[in-house]
Amino acid sequence: MRIDKYLKVSRLIKRRTIAKQVADSGYILINGKKAKPADEVKEGDELVLHLGKRNITIHVLSLVNKQNKNEVKLMYEILEDNKS
Repeated sequence: MRIDKYLKVSRLIKRRTIAKQVADSGYILINGKKAKPADEVKEGDELVLHLGKRNITIHVLSLVNKQNKNEVKLMYEILEDNKS
């Protein structure tokens, strides 16, 4: 699944266009490498999101095209959440 779509479906970022802009700006890392919007995310990947003053590190648990609000937390595990 594309990184921009994963971030939208998992509700980490509200809209896919915003996720695309964040990836284009170089604020998303997949396994330590800068991500582009079309880069593929796989189960087991580690994502680092630099969102403003907040850095979030997550571990991808599952890839699902549609997810309801209550099950979205099953898609990832937050490893680190730094607010500076």
